[in-house]
Amino acid sequence: MTQNDSATPAVVDPGMARESRRVIGATFLGTTIEWYDFFLYAACTALVFGPQFFPSDDPAASQLGAFVTFAFGFVARPLGGILAGHFGDRIGRKRMLVLSLFVMGGATVLIGLVPNFEAIGIAAPILLVVLRLAQGLGVGAEWGGAVTMAIEHAPPQRRALYGAAPMIGLPAGLMLANLMLIVLLAVTGPAFQAWGWRIGFVISVVLVVVGLWTRRRLGESPLFESAVKDAPARVPFMEVFARFTPQLIVTIVIAGVPSILSYLVLTWALSYGTAQLGYGQSALLWIGIACCVLQIVMIPLLARIADRRGLVPMGVLGGILMAATAIVFFLLFNTGEIWLAAVGTILAHASTSFAWAVVPPILTRTFPSRLRYSGVSMAYQFGAIIGGGIAPLIATSLLAATGSTTPVALYVVGASLLMAVCTIAWGRFRPPVDDAA
Repeated sequence: MTQNDSATPAVVDPGMARESRRVIGATFLGTTIEWYDFFLYAACTALVFGPQFFPSDDPAASQLGAFVTFAFGFVARPLGGILAGHFGDRIGRKRMLVLSLFVMGGATVLIGLVPNFEAIGIAAPILLVVLRLAQGLGVGAEWGGAVTMAIEHAPPQRRALYGAAPMIGLPAGLMLANLMLIVLLAVTGPAFQAWGWRIGFVISVVLVVVGLWTRRRLGESPLFESAVKDAPARVPFMEVFARFTPQLIVTIVIAGVPSILSYLVLTWALSYGTAQLGYGQSALLWIGIACCVLQIVMIPLLARIADRRGLVPMGVLGGILMAATAIVFFLLFNTGEIWLAAVGTILAHASTSFAWAVVPPILTRTFPSRLRYSGVSMAYQFGAIIGGGIAPLIATSLLAATGSTTPVALYVVGASLLMAVCTIAWGRFRPPVDDAA
């Protein structure tokens, strides 16, 4: 896949360089906060929400109900991406990034204040679902805008590296969420299940205020201003469907598959490992933190290599490695030995880093500037549904039906190899003619 670098001006003068650094910092910080909120909910789905909001004599049924609310957040993400993409491609990236952070933060704080089933009955899970949908809208609006903003400020030879800034907001947010839970488990003890978990949600208001302050200081994307000043798209997401359907399908797979392994090893496995294998909650959370640190280091390094060696080889390698480590992960995790579980989890997350390093530049190079916020958001968020959104449900159902994790591993293997094939197919598409940021 060739690239027209002349469409994107190199960052040369001090003012542009300063603005680029500010964009990198703001997109990283904003995505970190949004994913802290999103992953905090994911962890509490595995640890708390079943008995609190879906009490049942059958623990599996209770947990399944909690995972259904988890999936609702993913269902709302494409809608958030479409809405934010529509306005982000018409009135600007910056405004939508500020709004997304506000929506996500407000929903997170309110989740921490919702009474449980014992207090208000069926209204409790209903309110939880509504707020989870709001979280999905917020994070759906966030990722595409942050990645688009970062890469549209990048010099031609560093697009993958700049795209890594918001990308590492995911492991950074997960790390913050896990650290918060470890502290709350230690401080509140047995009260964590009753009310201690709520503190992590309510305290999010402080993070949101900081994030909003940094984003309001940003300037608009120069590529966006140049692309839409004469002819903004009337309905961007419809134009994406009409002009880029094959590319959209391929990028949905590329963006969605890495989250399958990510959510299984750090969300679903948290419930499976504590309930059926006897692992301690804090031990698994610390393993998750180690994985986050690894990804924060690996993703920028691999993105820099991808800038030099090519996106397709890195993406294909990521798919192959994920397929291999999915098998290794379950073999080691099922031993019941915490150090082997740690090795398997770290290997799995190392393999997803190869894929995550190239997802942002692949998506942004697929769609032109006047449609980019919409196209990137749609690809990533629809991918999130077929990836991380339903992965815990599929894994829970497969385990309940077979009593074995082998079908779960094979599910990940098949999806990972499909991603490798789609990455090769993506490499055969020509980039948009107006620009190829």
